[in-house]
This record gives sequence, structure tokens and C-alpha cells, in this order.
Amino acid sequence: MEQREYLRQILEAYCATPGTAGVVRRADRFFATQMYDRGVPLATVENALILAAARRSARPADAAPLGTIRSLAYFAPVIEEVLQLKVGPEYFRHLRNKLQRSTPDR
Repeated sequence: MEQREYLRQILEAYCATPGTAGVVRRADRFFATQMYDRGVPLATVENALILAAARRSARPADAAPLGTIRSLAYFAPVIEEVLQLKVGPEYFRHLRNKLQRSTPDR
């Protein structure tokens, strides 16, 4: 995949992720470029976004609200975690479906 398409897909996925500001900044483009240069698979980044969003949505109802995510780099630790995970794509499909059912459209 060409760099331009990789960046477009990552940045679109980031903006669509629940809990994010939905805005791409220069630092986000730089971070996405770093992921491309490292050879991080697009699916890994997308799965990390889903995993982090699912974790944030699984908080108790009476917990204090979390702040808005304003940087793609927020997901760096989860991207590293997903790189090490030994789970199949079904797990991330399940999380994606669960998030779609519980998150109102932007």
C-alpha cells in the first residue's frame, strides 16, 4: 500500500474513533507517517483504535467522564500491545460491532 493511502485510512479511522476530537493535526500526520515507516500494518493500527475505544466505553456508569482524545499518539501504547497480541481478527470484529451498537453516530 502506498504511503498516501495508508495515511488517509489511518487518519480517517482515527477521526471516526469514539472519544476522539475528530480533527487531524500535523502531529497526527507525523505519527501516522512513523507507523508507515516502521511497517506497522494498517489493520494493527485500526485494531488498536478499536481496542482503546472499547476499553474507554467499558467504564462504570458512575465514573468521572474521560477527556477527549486529541492526538493519534495517545494510541501508541495500545498499538504496541496489539502488535504483541495473539488473538484473531474475530476478536476485533466483535469489539467493533459492540462499539457500533453502543456509540451514537457522530
